[in-house]
Amino acid sequence: MSTARPASRRPAPSLTGAAVPIAAPASSHSSPRSPGRPRLGYGTNGLTDLRLDDALGLLADLGYDGVGLTLDHMHLDPLAPDLAARTARVARRLGESGLGVTVETGARYALDPRRKHGPSLLDPEPEGRAARVRLLLRAVRVASDLGAHAVHCFSGILPADTPPDEAWKRLTSSLAPVLEAAEAARVPLAVEPEPGHLLATLDDFHHLRGLLGDPPPAVLGLTLDIGHCQCLEPLPPADCLRAAAPWVHHIQIEDMRRGVHEHLPFGDGEIDFPPVLAALSELTAAGYPGLTVVELPRHSHAGPELARTSLSFLRREAPTC
Repeated sequence: MSTARPASRRPAPSLTGAAVPIAAPASSHSSPRSPGRPRLGYGTNGLTDLRLDDALGLLADLGYDGVGLTLDHMHLDPLAPDLAARTARVARRLGESGLGVTVETGARYALDPRRKHGPSLLDPEPEGRAARVRLLLRAVRVASDLGAHAVHCFSGILPADTPPDEAWKRLTSSLAPVLEAAEAARVPLAVEPEPGHLLATLDDFHHLRGLLGDPPPAVLGLTLDIGHCQCLEPLPPADCLRAAAPWVHHIQIEDMRRGVHEHLPFGDGEIDFPPVLAALSELTAAGYPGLTVVELPRHSHAGPELARTSLSFLRREAPTC
């Protein structure tokens, strides 16, 4: 992970002291639900051995509320022909299954079969950055057509020999047209702090907000990964959730160990989940309409069983789930 940072940084006001009370972010999508009952989902990047239709049927049968849908070649391919027609079919299937959805854009090789997550918004080549922007613009259209809660994205890794200040400039200029499209579509963009990336922490997210002129949370918000909080953040994950609440549009959840970016099934890491799930219930009761999606992208070989046991774990640790 790169530790270099620009000299002038805006501090994150909600992270400099005690956790702040939860306040729900603005959103253009909401669903009826019991107060305090989190809406649980499972990520399709952990079900890549299943056809998308089978994955959605599995999650509905298990009792999930939604799905984190990664746009990728094995499910809803964002680069294949007839995207609008294929998206319409998925929208009908989601409606039939009663599943909410967040669109995720973390496919490993969607744009380049030789570079994981490449090209990124930080790519040295303008055409590389433009390719990632085009993918995100397609994701915004797909999310709008699906009635998704948000579109997820991340910054990318700091390229070699690139000064951090230059990388932040690339990131802000690349995101500008995506934010414009997201605002027009009324689908929030939810940036994920990712270990090892330029934008790795909640402080980095607030720095990005400042560089972009503080867009409203309804336009630019957060994907908060609970495991990443355990991995990197100075505050415990439950306090991270409370502190970040005004900007949260999407939540990912799994187990993880401090300082090790490895997504683990529940019980295999170090996270104390009852406080996290209590904070999540507070957020939901305050009006958060989005999903909390189990994120196990390296466990597709056991996806159906882990989808079952993950839901059982969350319901056991927090009966409101």
